[in-house]
Amino acid sequence: MNPSLYLETTIPSYLAARTSSNPVIAIKQSATHEFFESLRHKYDLFVSDYVYEECEKGDEAAAKRRLEWLNGIETLKKTPKIEPLAEIYMQLLSIPKDSAIDARHLAICCIYGIDFLLSWNFKHLGTRSMLIAQKHNDKHGLSTPEMLTPFDLIEKNNEEGSYE
Repeated sequence: MNPSLYLETTIPSYLAARTSSNPVIAIKQSATHEFFESLRHKYDLFVSDYVYEECEKGDEAAAKRRLEWLNGIETLKKTPKIEPLAEIYMQLLSIPKDSAIDARHLAICCIYGIDFLLSWNFKHLGTRSMLIAQKHNDKHGLSTPEMLTPFDLIEKNNEEGSYE
């Protein structure tokens, strides 16, 4: 059984985007493609209804490209437990209402027991926030995913000597 890996919306967004002229973004795009092409088979990949909802927004052609990257990835469905847990995370982590989706991504990972949350968005779910969430989750018998970027995942696999 492979470790479980949840792809937050920034991952299909970086995969589907045209190569950026901004060198920092272009490097992130490249790392995202490297993960997807070389390492995805080492993980059980998941997205959620929330990822689909976000990917469907915006420019129609770009939305179509984002959604194509999700083909074949298992979708975690919303459950009645997710929204109340997301509300708790919003309060604990001071996540503003207009960024509630970040709390929902975390909640769905915790409810489903996902091992890793892959994202480029650490605005509300950085190291400090994840430690606070883990403390809450430990008290309530919930798992907490390790939050990683594609860079982190590539490095993790290189260190384990399992990059094939």
